[in-house]
Amino acid sequence: MAGTAVIAGVGPGLGASIARKFVAEGCRVGLFARSADFLEQLAADLGDDALAVPTDITDPDAVEAGFRAVRDAFGPVDILVNHASGGSWKGIRDISPSEFERAWRVSAQGGLLCSQAAVDDMLAEGGGTIVFTGATSAVRGRGGAVGFSAAKFAVRGLAESMARELGPEGIHVAHVVIDGQIEPPAVRDAQPDREEDEFLDPDAIADSYWHLVTQDRSAWTLELDVRPHVEEF
Repeated sequence: MAGTAVIAGVGPGLGASIARKFVAEGCRVGLFARSADFLEQLAADLGDDALAVPTDITDPDAVEAGFRAVRDAFGPVDILVNHASGGSWKGIRDISPSEFERAWRVSAQGGLLCSQAAVDDMLAEGGGTIVFTGATSAVRGRGGAVGFSAAKFAVRGLAESMARELGPEGIHVAHVVIDGQIEPPAVRDAQPDREEDEFLDPDAIADSYWHLVTQDRSAWTLELDVRPHVEEF
């Protein structure tokens, strides 16, 4: 399946794995993040089907310019992964209003702006897929992380509302609950003694994201839970 995808919030770990999976499946991919150095290296590794687009997704003008760059290079966008996440890991007594707002802007407002930029393309092309990356904190608040939890609850509500609004128009919207810790290189380096089965494999999760893109319209998934495998005896 060929298509044009935007992945908003690409970093080492799951974001990079999603990009690699989508390119391997024949997609042309626009990579959004604020870190230009990492994006450019990843795009170089992926080849001509990837475009690094350094973008602050909380800025409406930057998002508009980013999508314009992807359209100019690859054509209309029919796949969007809202993967960016922001959160101050602080409790209610320590977090500042600006930190709280920043968490919401990156996760929820960023998802809104990118979705608004993509939806017209999808409607004009007869459909598309929007996937939001969520977390356990989207369904169960996490102590000591009020900004992250509130932002992820907002993302879940945004995704569910969009799914009901856009599904009849041929746009599949899904929310993926990441119920566990992904193993990017920095985590493994910092915690070398942890068992491998305690981590989620980003490449395996990327396969699940691709399944959501290719899923038959008669059986769309609204919410997908991804968690570490636990053997039962």
